[in-house]
Amino acid sequence: MALQNSAGKLLGEGIVMAIGWGKSYEEQMEEASQRASLDRTPRVPVEDRVRRQRIDSLKLSRSRVEDQLSKAVHPAHRQMLMKALQAIETETEQISQDAETSSEED
Repeated sequence: MALQNSAGKLLGEGIVMAIGWGKSYEEQMEEASQRASLDRTPRVPVEDRVRRQRIDSLKLSRSRVEDQLSKAVHPAHRQMLMKALQAIETETEQISQDAETSSEED
């Protein structure tokens, strides 16, 4: 018995099975390729990844606060932004010190 594919061509049963198997095979090969590429990427410890994300977040916050500080007119607002900037700098230094301490222990 012959079947039609989506393009309207007549196909034999064996060919349909081969095409179906081929798609599955292609998907399997793609997944294997993705797994292999993941294996090649260096594994970063969770602690280091969290630390890097926090530092990136602090950099963005610092940039935002500095931008607001450049536009701030009222002294109370400027003072609040300066305190925020100091807190960001303090936390950044603390994270950097913690990173140095943990790398010395390894």
